[in-house]
Amino acid sequence: MEKEKFELEFLLKTSTKVLDNMISTPSGLSEWFADDVNIKDDVYTFFWDGSEEEARLITKKANSKVKWKWLDDEEENMDTYFELRYEVDPMTKAVILTITDFAEPDEIEESQLLWDQQINELKRVLGA
Repeated sequence: MEKEKFELEFLLKTSTKVLDNMISTPSGLSEWFADDVNIKDDVYTFFWDGSEEEARLITKKANSKVKWKWLDDEEENMDTYFELRYEVDPMTKAVILTITDFAEPDEIEESQLLWDQQINELKRVLGA
């Protein structure tokens, strides 16, 4: 089954330096995205409640974005990824975080809710 792309946008009141750390380092990611995160070479292992998922880092650009591809999708030659991209709104100085992800059509709503929960956790950690 083909996965469909979706995007979500969130406004954060934080500095790009703090956000960069939160979305690109194991210590930052383990504060809001997963219970624990390990890196070996370019493969990140994310741990949640006893399960684990591996993703390859595709792009990492300071003050801009981080992009991964799940190894399961890679093995199936799927053209999918998940990306956390952000920019500062020049008018309000708020940080706009855009999530791009892929899910099967009947799982998109569930995936979006999951991201909402994750980002709420990120906001809580950031105090934003």
